[in-house]
Amino acid sequence: MAKTYFTEDHEWIRLDGDIATVGITDYAQEQLGDLVFVDLPEKGKELAKGDTAVVVESVKAASDVYAPCDGEITDVNEALSSEPALVNSAAKGDGWLWKMRLTDPSQLDGLMDADAYAKHVA
Repeated sequence: MAKTYFTEDHEWIRLDGDIATVGITDYAQEQLGDLVFVDLPEKGKELAKGDTAVVVESVKAASDVYAPCDGEITDVNEALSSEPALVNSAAKGDGWLWKMRLTDPSQLDGLMDADAYAKHVA
């Protein structure tokens, strides 16, 4: 199974081959509350680590979701356009936001593993 990494801003990223899937953590979606809109990026968009990739809106607030690494967006979760609550119900699964081909996979080394992330949010 692919290893999952976490950012201090509550994104998760899972590398499978040369494609990484990105979403927000359970902690993040719990803090946001029920999502009502997800502004997805366009396929082919180049992202630098730290760029705003997605904006999610909940009943509480709007929040930016940042690129955890440099890369090019290869796919977006179109299901979120009609069902943004998937992020709440399946943050680690069907609620993923985008997929990207990483430009520099070594950037993953600067991210947290599951244990470090659990301590970060404790």
